[in-house]
Amino acid sequence: MTLSTPARVRPRPETGGAPAGLPDPAPGLRISGLSKVLGGRTIVDSLDLDLARGELVALLGPSGCGKTTTLRMIAGFLRPDTGSVAIDGRDVTELGPERRPSAMVFQNYALWPHLTVFKNVAFPLTLRKMPRAEIKDRVMAALETVNLAHHAHSRPAHISGGEQQRAALARAIVQEPELLLLDEPLSNLDAKLRVRVREEIRDIQQRLGITTVMVTHDQEEALAISDRVAVMNGGRIEQVSTPTDLYASPRTLFVAGFIGSMNLLAGPLGTSRPVGTSMPAGTAMPVGTAGGTSATQENGVSDDETWAVRPEDVVYSPETPTGAGRAEEAGATSHAATVRRVLPHGHFAELVLDVDGIELRSIATGLLPRPGDRGSVTLRNVRLYRDGHLVGDDA
Repeated sequence: MTLSTPARVRPRPETGGAPAGLPDPAPGLRISGLSKVLGGRTIVDSLDLDLARGELVALLGPSGCGKTTTLRMIAGFLRPDTGSVAIDGRDVTELGPERRPSAMVFQNYALWPHLTVFKNVAFPLTLRKMPRAEIKDRVMAALETVNLAHHAHSRPAHISGGEQQRAALARAIVQEPELLLLDEPLSNLDAKLRVRVREEIRDIQQRLGITTVMVTHDQEEALAISDRVAVMNGGRIEQVSTPTDLYASPRTLFVAGFIGSMNLLAGPLGTSRPVGTSMPAGTAMPVGTAGGTSATQENGVSDDETWAVRPEDVVYSPETPTGAGRAEEAGATSHAATVRRVLPHGHFAELVLDVDGIELRSIATGLLPRPGDRGSVTLRNVRLYRDGHLVGDDA
């Protein structure tokens, strides 16, 4: 990546492969068999991941899943026990962070409080003993790119949190890296500012065409700005997909429960229903406890089978004058339901329903029911997971 004044824009990469007869270009980043043990515990376990040049991939997962450790190994701050890291086809596993064509934006921004924004951004170039004129040109180009040139002579304490984040981003891109690494870049910002700054990060990343890895525990953040999301759990990647596919087709029970809201129900022994379709007429409701609570053989459910259905696929119908609920889909079974709670979320509300003693959550808009109202529900797009994996998934 080259910055100039104004910043030069690299076109976004074509991801469909090289033209016929030509070899595919090396990926922007290739992680192969990466592992790390710390304190006797495996933190990262045989990780494999490729990023196309110019792609933004989020490493998403709960605290302790290994995402930050993975990022630090990519950056060169930690040496992997096994595996390799290659950037633009060059193996950098044995190189320190200062010798890798990458730059990192830290969670706390790591700005020197006694230096101006200009001098903070210039710091890595000063260490390289670049000519003063070149440093000035590159720093001002980077500050223009992040819309911070007017604060070049301000100190970090005199600018907002969002502006501090942009200063840290400018310090990274001024190095003209081939790979940009973002460690929880928005975690210190308030909710409204996070939305604005994440859009700014995405815009800058796309304009410059920098291959980017972003670590976050915030699923909304990951889904909003990433080309693909890699969901991590226990040091491994459970699924890598586009945001749309990840939400619509979670391949493991962990991903189903972690991405978005999901009703999780332990299924009865011997029950068989199509996965990904409405429940056919004549079949029983899944029995068990919503929310992923473990079930046992003693209460008639299988430990290794779980049904999953999104709240928007739990369709609530109010009670009709005849006392019967209205089935939303032909061939789907309607189940009696009682509204226990109504949780407003602005333009929609979440309904907490009691269905045969099971708590289900549904999404409602328009005229809302009240606690105690009776009606019925039908379920759409119900998926079955066996031993933690989606039944019928051949991927």
